[in-house]
Amino acid sequence: MDFGYMSSSIIVLFVFVIIGRQITHVDGLGCNLGTQTTHFLPGDIIVNLMQENGFDKVKLFEADARALIGCPRWLRSPQLAQQWVSKNVSYYLSQKVDIRHVAVGNEPLLKSYNNSFTNVTFPALQNVQAALNDAGLSKTSYTGLPSGGIFRADIQDLMISTVKLLNDNGGTLTVNIYPFLSQFYDPNFPMDYAFFYGTPSAFVDGSAGYTNALDGNLDTLVWSLENNGFQSLPIVVGEVGWPTDGDPKANPTLARKFNRGLINKIKQGKGTPKRQTLPDIYIFSLIDEDAKGIEPGNFERHWGLFNLDGTVKYPVDLGGGKNLTGAKGVQYLPRQWCIMDPDASVSDPNLDPSVKYACTYVDCTSLSYGTSCSGLDARGTASYAFNKYFQTLNQQSGSCEQFHNLSVITKTDPGSQGGSCRYEVMVDPNQASVEQRQYDDKSSGDSSSAGKMSWPVLFGLVLLLRLLSGYNFGF
Repeated sequence: MDFGYMSSSIIVLFVFVIIGRQITHVDGLGCNLGTQTTHFLPGDIIVNLMQENGFDKVKLFEADARALIGCPRWLRSPQLAQQWVSKNVSYYLSQKVDIRHVAVGNEPLLKSYNNSFTNVTFPALQNVQAALNDAGLSKTSYTGLPSGGIFRADIQDLMISTVKLLNDNGGTLTVNIYPFLSQFYDPNFPMDYAFFYGTPSAFVDGSAGYTNALDGNLDTLVWSLENNGFQSLPIVVGEVGWPTDGDPKANPTLARKFNRGLINKIKQGKGTPKRQTLPDIYIFSLIDEDAKGIEPGNFERHWGLFNLDGTVKYPVDLGGGKNLTGAKGVQYLPRQWCIMDPDASVSDPNLDPSVKYACTYVDCTSLSYGTSCSGLDARGTASYAFNKYFQTLNQQSGSCEQFHNLSVITKTDPGSQGGSCRYEVMVDPNQASVEQRQYDDKSSGDSSSAGKMSWPVLFGLVLLLRLLSGYNFGF
């Protein structure tokens, strides 16, 4: 079995970005950075994008130098774990990179995986913990949700073993909370409960009242831990957010409403009824990923606060009245688009197969029902698909001539007449290649000389709160 294909990755690094100038930001707020995209922004532009917008923490998924630090496939042996920790943790700590958590697994216990990873998650966790211990990067100590919360029966024993290991080694349990998915799966889910503005759909548990899904989910987890003897295990919210496309309820208006409420909650430092101190929270995600899988829905490629090229999707106050700021220094492919030839007929029998061909290879999720481009007519739909193909292939010669003489290159933006549909021009891949080479040159040194660190490197199993059973607070 190839353990490398579990969800996004097995190892997730939490990196604290060193900000060299004073920027107003929200304490406790981080972002996720995925790399499942056809055109990835250069590393220095991404770092500057985070700095400009006050994100001083980032959670990384991929084994790719473009993501600042790499992560490998599943670690089958203690030796591989030691090698990985030396190369990807110890080395960067010696280079003054502030790594706070190493999370093992990303939603490995979902029912949809049919127990594919239940027998390998805990051994991998043990291997990584042992490697961190050997490297002097672990701290062994005890630190000091609604009330019926329990772990799912089929993974009870596994969860207890996992949580005990985390607890014994000063670890942190990382949880993903998605109110959007709650309403996506459950047509009876009270929509107002997904947000943070007070709701008549509140839940009451004893003396505690819950007016939003984030608090309800977090406290259910806390109670699940306490009911199994773990009263004080730290928790990090590894992923939370709202997508902007790919589904009728995935749009910039609702995404802004959700993230604005979330950020206001964090700025206020307001915890949950069970835990008064709010944990660190990582918004999912920083930038869209147009090559990401589309299960459970087309919205999976549209979680970013920013578009693929780092442009802002919607305004959000991140503190001090400062709104999101777009990426700077981005270089684009030439400003030209591949569209349906104005002289071509929409009744041409090759039109539908040509659109399907293009969308087989590139991201056309914005054309699905209820999305930003779903209102296009046949000509507009074809132009969107043709251009997406043309741009994704970096405007290669002949890539706009694939469609049975139905397409033509234009210098006029087909989206310039208004509307919500964006006809993108992609980021120049050669710019990213230069940054890649620079990164490779800088990171080619020997990592064996990394020194011991006295502060704890924490790690946790990333799991979705649907792993819990008991009171249903929106998962």
